[in-house]
Amino acid sequence: MDSRPNDDEIKFLKLAYNRFYDLYEEITMDNFWTLDCDYRFLKIKDVFAIYSELLGYEPIKWIIELMKKHRPPMEAEIGDELFKFIRHVITHFPLFSSWDEVFVTKSLINWKRNNGQFINNFLEKYKGNREVKYRFWEEDKKTMTYLTIKFPVNYTGQEVIYLNNILSEKDGVKFSLILMKRILDTQVEN
Repeated sequence: MDSRPNDDEIKFLKLAYNRFYDLYEEITMDNFWTLDCDYRFLKIKDVFAIYSELLGYEPIKWIIELMKKHRPPMEAEIGDELFKFIRHVITHFPLFSSWDEVFVTKSLINWKRNNGQFINNFLEKYKGNREVKYRFWEEDKKTMTYLTIKFPVNYTGQEVIYLNNILSEKDGVKFSLILMKRILDTQVEN
C-alpha cells in the first residue's frame, strides 16, 4: 500500500505544517509568556486546532497506534484524545479570553443535546484516572521542567472543571507542543 500523500493532502499538509511550526517557534519563546493573556490564548487555540486537523491524516493515526504499544502508558492518549479534548473545549466554547478562565460543566457541555459529545465522552472515560507526570528538557535553558496532567476526580454534573487544573498554561502548553511536534515530525522527510 502506497502511503505517500496525494496532491490535495500535500497542499493541506504544507500549509498546516508550516503554520504549526511557526506557532511552535513563537509559543516556545520565553517572551511569549510575557505577552497579553488574550493574545497567548488565540495563538494556543490555533496550534491546538491545527494539530487536531493533522490527527485526521492516516499516517499520523498509525503513529498514535504505535505509541499505544511502544511508548509509556497514556502518552498516545494524551497526544490524541487529551489534545483533541482541549481543542474541542476552546473551539466549541469561545466564551473565554485566557487559558485560566476556561471551564466546563456537564450541563454546559451538553446544553444542546444530552451526552454523545466528544468532550462529554472524554470526561466520562477519564474521570478519576490517575494523574500522569511528565518532564521535558529545554536544551537552550538547560532546564528540566516537571508537570502533572490531572484528570477530574468526578464528572457527575455539579463539578466545574477548569482547563488549567488539567494542564497548566505555560508548562502544559510547552509540553503539549513538544509532544505534538514529536508526533508530527514522524511524517517529515527533511
